[in-house]
Amino acid sequence: MRKITLTALLVLSSLISIQAQHVTFEEYNLANGLRVILHQDNSAPVVVTSVMYHVGAKNETPGRSGFAHFFEHLLFEGTENIARGSWFEIVSANGGTNNANTSDDRTYYYEIFPSNNVELGLWMESERMLHPIINQIGVDTQNEVVKEEKRLRVDNQPYGQILKAIKENLFKKHPYRWTTIGEMEDLDAATLDEFLEFFKKFYGPNNATLVVAGDIDKPKVKKMIQDYFGSIPRGPEVVQPNIKEDPITSEIKATWYDPNIQVPMLLHAYRTPSMKERDAYVLDMISTLVSQGKSSRLHKRLVDEKKIALQVGAINFSQEDYGSYITLALPMGNTSLETLTQEIDAEMDRLKTELISEREYEKLQNIYRNNFVRANSSFEGIAHSLATYATLYGDTNLINTELEIYKSITREEIREVARKYLNSNQRLVLDYLPKNDN
Repeated sequence: MRKITLTALLVLSSLISIQAQHVTFEEYNLANGLRVILHQDNSAPVVVTSVMYHVGAKNETPGRSGFAHFFEHLLFEGTENIARGSWFEIVSANGGTNNANTSDDRTYYYEIFPSNNVELGLWMESERMLHPIINQIGVDTQNEVVKEEKRLRVDNQPYGQILKAIKENLFKKHPYRWTTIGEMEDLDAATLDEFLEFFKKFYGPNNATLVVAGDIDKPKVKKMIQDYFGSIPRGPEVVQPNIKEDPITSEIKATWYDPNIQVPMLLHAYRTPSMKERDAYVLDMISTLVSQGKSSRLHKRLVDEKKIALQVGAINFSQEDYGSYITLALPMGNTSLETLTQEIDAEMDRLKTELISEREYEKLQNIYRNNFVRANSSFEGIAHSLATYATLYGDTNLINTELEIYKSITREEIREVARKYLNSNQRLVLDYLPKNDN
């Protein structure tokens, strides 16, 4: 039998799946509360097995930040039936790849295998859920791994502390006020019992969504899922935080110093609604309009025409409970950060007073159609989308209907949402500056 590489299979699945605009799926729950979503597409011999746990940095407590991200690493250590350090070896030896990632709202694990190894992926994820080995050896090992990751990605990275600086100033009550990677002193101070308790509380089947997507035989896979996951005991009921922030009614000014930079950065950040709100979709379109590509409004104004910025951008950082709409700019030469603020505000004021052009509106619609196709152009993308919509939005079928939300947004809505959220008395103005040791 001719051996086909996993890379070739993934390319094939992308080419085939990109044609599909409607994603079919079946969804059901096991008796222990595990949500199961199956997407069958036999066009390429690839399968994705993934589990999303509804636990992230926001489920931590003050003084114990970084636990969710820590568990992203810790749960690769090994299980009662998978020897310590052999997880990745097993995956690669069977033609697969795997990874995991954590946000403030959830933790996601996945494997991509040739489809004849779907049972292996299910067994490994059930082992992670039921039989992980959480001991001091693993905690100490992963503590060093996380510290090194933080040094590389945050502490020693130019502009690596931007999100930390924004979060600390934009949120005062909600746990979004600390970063996903957390503080190393919190992890150092934590005991093994605290880690065991965190796992027991959040990593049960009733706080998880299992997605299997790709070349599967659904009746066979359903039996496998029941065999491997059905006997896992239900965990404690998880109540997600419901902490409300006071509205921002006057401009917040803050300064942050970074020893890894030479060029200052100006940041504006506005606290915005949950990603589940319609206004969050409108804010997505606004950020695309003003900052995506060289023809975007902010780039044309500050970089091309006025030549006062090296770089400028806007990001709608949407999350489950709140979002953060962020604009950023690097000054050109001796341009002051105050000048950048004035010019960015002028462009935002234009959004609030004038309707965007028909041409701009058509361009936005094309961008979001393309984004939809790209997001669901592979089994890996489909699995992630299904897990996200089910876990964080409570509506799995958004994978098929979300594009209609973007298509229904009007030019008038764009103007009204800009007026509603992007005002100077509702924001943080952060001067992100080089740190001078002298």
